[in-house]
Amino acid sequence: MAADTSPPRARALPRRSPPWILTYHSVSDPADDPYGITVSARRLDEQLTWLRRRGLSGVGVSELLRERAAGRRGLVGLTFDDGYADFLEDALPVLLAHGCTATVFVLPGRPGGSNTWDPLGPRRPLLTEEGIRTVAAAGMEVGSHGLLHRDLTELSDDELREETQGSREALARITGQAPAGFCYPYGTADRRVVGAVREAGYAYGCALVPGSLAGPLALPRTHVSQADRGARLRAKEVRHRLRSRSAAPAGAGGAR
Repeated sequence: MAADTSPPRARALPRRSPPWILTYHSVSDPADDPYGITVSARRLDEQLTWLRRRGLSGVGVSELLRERAAGRRGLVGLTFDDGYADFLEDALPVLLAHGCTATVFVLPGRPGGSNTWDPLGPRRPLLTEEGIRTVAAAGMEVGSHGLLHRDLTELSDDELREETQGSREALARITGQAPAGFCYPYGTADRRVVGAVREAGYAYGCALVPGSLAGPLALPRTHVSQADRGARLRAKEVRHRLRSRSAAPAGAGGAR
């Protein structure tokens, strides 16, 4: 049964208490990874175990926002960018073993393709349309990462509309349900891009360090790497809280 991804009717995020959302990408062998975005299944298991020992449960972003609006605490968002095919074989079993859900941000314009936007490192296969449906059927939330993984701030208005509205329509066709969430490729957004995501009908958007754009359509997230264990994760949690309380410059880069 697919996760409930109905748009969360969340109120404006409290400035001092933002949700903590973790950002993953590929779950596979991290040996050849010039970008530091790959974690092994074993390390993912260790990281989820650390969360659980601290009384935290990992969930998809729609569920996180919905439960926060209802006053529930003890949840952390789990997101997987780019829609790598290894999610099904390597990440999903670990998530299910821990009773976690997650949001998987996919590229419906590249079904069965690869990460050609990365000039370095190995080519990693992306989910096919059937793979995307399998992710949803396993109880994970499927969100949009745009169609082709492009820097949205550099696109024309028509191209931006296709990446936002067009990708939402494509995922509705693939899964039978329009996605509630959008993730900005490279973590990069500006006010025009955020406006296009709003206009396309998304309930929330995910960035990395959105600065003055922070809000339901530009949620901050924390990048997680193979090097992150208990002490580093705790430090990143503290850094997230501190950053959320300060007025940072708008815009954010860094996500792949």
